[in-house]
Amino acid sequence: MKIFIAQHNIITNNPEENMRWILETIESSESNDALLTVFPACTLCGYPLFGSIVYTDIQKRAQLVLQELVQRSEHRAFLIGLPLQIQDKGLCNAIVFVQNNAIRAIITKKYLAPDEQKCFVRGEGVQVLQYQEQRIAIGFYEDLKELGKNHIEQPDIVICCGCNVFDYNKPYSIRYRMRKIVENFSASLVFVNRIGGEGSFLYAGGSMALNAAGDVLCQFPYFEEHGQEVDLQLLEPCEDTKPEAVALVHKALVMGLRDYFSKNGMRRAVLGLSGGIDSALVCALAVDALGAENVHGLLMPSQYSTDHSVADAEQLAANLGISYDIVPIKPLFDAMRTALKPVFGERAEDVTEENMQARIRGTLVMSYANKFGALALNTTNKSEAAMGYGTLYGDSCGSLAVIADLYKTEVYELSEYINRDRELIPQHSITKAPSAELRPGQKDSDSLPDYNTLDAILELHLEQALSVDEIVEKGYDPDLVGTVVRKVKANEWKRLQFPPLLKISPMSFGLDRRVPVS
Repeated sequence: MKIFIAQHNIITNNPEENMRWILETIESSESNDALLTVFPACTLCGYPLFGSIVYTDIQKRAQLVLQELVQRSEHRAFLIGLPLQIQDKGLCNAIVFVQNNAIRAIITKKYLAPDEQKCFVRGEGVQVLQYQEQRIAIGFYEDLKELGKNHIEQPDIVICCGCNVFDYNKPYSIRYRMRKIVENFSASLVFVNRIGGEGSFLYAGGSMALNAAGDVLCQFPYFEEHGQEVDLQLLEPCEDTKPEAVALVHKALVMGLRDYFSKNGMRRAVLGLSGGIDSALVCALAVDALGAENVHGLLMPSQYSTDHSVADAEQLAANLGISYDIVPIKPLFDAMRTALKPVFGERAEDVTEENMQARIRGTLVMSYANKFGALALNTTNKSEAAMGYGTLYGDSCGSLAVIADLYKTEVYELSEYINRDRELIPQHSITKAPSAELRPGQKDSDSLPDYNTLDAILELHLEQALSVDEIVEKGYDPDLVGTVVRKVKANEWKRLQFPPLLKISPMSFGLDRRVPVS
C-alpha cells in the first residue's frame, strides 16, 4: 500500500493558513499515486493550544476548514487532526479520516497530557479500520500502548499521528517504540510528526515508515519540512543512520529561534556580548537562525572588564559578520553610585554594586531593542539558572532564553560543534575561565563548584529526580550536594521571572519541573 507522509511546520491557531498547505499537499502530483495521505496530529490548529482552545471561534474556524477539506477530497483519502466537538461527549483531540467527500471515521485521543485534560475530554483511543483490503490501526502516539489490549483484530498497518515535543532523548525513544510495535504485530508502520517551534516547544519531525519485517523504508530529516510517498510492501530498506544528539540540539535551537521571531512578526535580535562563551554561542545560533544582518551585539565593558573580553567579543562579531556597538558602563555606574550615596551612606560595597552593573547592561540591551524594533536574547545557561547565579532584571532580562536548557558543559560541547569546520566562536572564549567580571579578578569558580561536578549533580537531581542522600551514595561530597540542592530550591522564585526558554531537555525549568516557590 502506498502512503504519502506530510511533515510540515504547523501554524498554531491559524486553521485557514494550515488549510492552504494541506490542500497543496493533497492536490500535488507527488501525492496523487498514494492511496492515503497522513498528516501529524493537531494539523489544523497546532499545539499546544492552552487556553485559546476554550474560545469557540477557533473551534468553529477549524470546523469550517474541515468542511471545506471534505468538500475538496473527491478521489482522495487523508488523515487530519483538529479539536472537534463530538455530540454527547464534548471537545476531543481528534484525527479525522476523510475519504471521497465524506468523513469515514473519527479517532479521539484517550491518554491526555495534564494541560490537555483542562480542555479536552477523554476519547476512545486507537481504532482499527478496514481500508483497501487492509486492517489499519490509527491512533495518537500516546494511545499506541492500547494496541493489543482492546483490539482482537490483528492490524496489517499501524499509523501513528504524532505531535511530539522534542527533547534530545525523544528521537531515539520514538524509533525504539516504533520498532517494538512492528516486532510485536508483524505489521508495517507509518509514524508522522510535525516540525516547528511554538514558543518554548520545539517539534523535530523525524517521520518514518517501516515494513512488516522491521526495515526502515524511509526516515525523514529532522527539523525540515518534507513530504514523501512510501510503498509499505517494499523489501529494500533505506540507510538507517542514528542522528547525533549535539547536531539535533543545534538544529532544534536554530529552528526554535527562527520560528519564535517569524511567528511573532519580528526579524532583528540584539544581545550583550561579554566575550564569554554563553553570549558567543547565543550569537552564533542567532546568526544561523536570522542571518548576520539581523543580529546586533552590544559590548558593555566596565572598569572590571579585561582587555581580552572586548577583543574576544570583537573577534566573534568579525567571524560572524554582525554589527556591534561599544557602550562603556562606567559613567552610568558611577552616576548610580553617586545618586544612591545619600541613601546607602557609608555602607561598604557588596553584591548590590555588582547587580547594579548587570542591571545597567540589561537596561542598555532592552533600550536598544525598543529603539530599533528588536527582540533581546537572554544568554543564561541551565547551570546558572539552577543555582540562581545571575541578576534579576539584569542578565536575566530578554524576550527568549536561548540556552537556558543547556548545562554549562553542554554549552562547551555545542560551541565545539559549531566550530567543527572553522572557528566561529573564538577559541579563547571557550578555553578561558568563565567570569561575570563584576568585581576585580572575579571568576565563576568563586561562587560555583567546578562545572563538570556541578552539572553532574544537577543532572542527577533534576533529570533523574534523585534526592540528596541518593546523590551522595554515588560518591559526591555530602556538603556540596546539600548546598547545590538547597540553591536549586531557593532560586525557584527567580526562575519564575525568567523569559521563556527553548526546551531541549527532558526536564526543563518551568515546563517539566514545576515546584512550589515557598
